[in-house]
Amino acid sequence: MKIVIPGGTGQVGGILRRAWSTRGHEVVVLSRHPERLEEGVRHQVWDGRTIGPWADEIDGADVVVNLAGRTVSCRYTEANLKQMMDSRVESTRVVGEAIAKASAPPRTWLQMSTATIYAHRFDAPNDEATGIIGGSEPDTPAYWEFSTRIAKSWEAEQAAAETPRTRKVALRSAMVMSPDKGGVLDVLLTMARLGLGGPVAGGDQFVSWIHETDFVRACDLLIERDDMAGPMNLAAPGPLPQRDLMRTLRKEARMPIGLPATRWMAEIGAWALRTDTELLLKSRRVVPGRLLEEGFEFEYADWAAAAHDLVDRARRRTRQTNQSHRPAGSATMKR
Repeated sequence: MKIVIPGGTGQVGGILRRAWSTRGHEVVVLSRHPERLEEGVRHQVWDGRTIGPWADEIDGADVVVNLAGRTVSCRYTEANLKQMMDSRVESTRVVGEAIAKASAPPRTWLQMSTATIYAHRFDAPNDEATGIIGGSEPDTPAYWEFSTRIAKSWEAEQAAAETPRTRKVALRSAMVMSPDKGGVLDVLLTMARLGLGGPVAGGDQFVSWIHETDFVRACDLLIERDDMAGPMNLAAPGPLPQRDLMRTLRKEARMPIGLPATRWMAEIGAWALRTDTELLLKSRRVVPGRLLEEGFEFEYADWAAAAHDLVDRARRRTRQTNQSHRPAGSATMKR
């Protein structure tokens, strides 16, 4: 297949690029800044707002997977929130325009969304059929509503695109866990190794996650199945409280302690890391109702097995990196 990935230079894009290019698919990444990618992956420049020569790549492609959007790992200032909204909505709009103009449009459009669209809750999990869309929860910071509004606007822009020959799927993805440097697991694992991976504000808030292997497999299924469209939760079936997730990660990191953090301590830490506490404190209890109904079997349904695999691979990656940086011909001195 020919697969075009707008915004495909980040962590999630890297996961998909590697998986699909190694199988021999033609993978084209659209981004603002050209960079060296994996062998077999081509790059085209776009601005994420206007039609340009990049649209020729979509004409004749089999699949488009739009991942474009400003990172959410930042301070939630008015300017940053506006960039988060605009980068998602504008890129989705222009992808829809390119598909609509194509003489041979792709048969499938997978559009990144987020599990953050669901309400902050503890009482029950959110699936696609019965889940509660967020934005009006009591006892939450008012600005959390904007994150939900971004997600709803993101999906609405795809739904509004007039692409009758292209099936549309909105990927309500949980945190995609991979051993990549700079990814969410890398941040959590670093905290665990420093002894800072304890419960945050009590640790009752649920964390939804999905192993990179299952994320790719779920995308493969959604590409293959012409009868599946609309919102899809991409999350492992076992969301768990933050305290339990970090306890397991500390065990894999061989760190016996994890200092707890109060809400105000989390605020200070988030400020220092130039991020926001919503990413830590919102309870995202999301389950993959539609995937399970379709018989999808997760290779990593349990966090303990997923964490063991991911931390082991992260450890091996670090070891290989250290060895590659060792000067040629170096040897241990003997007395």
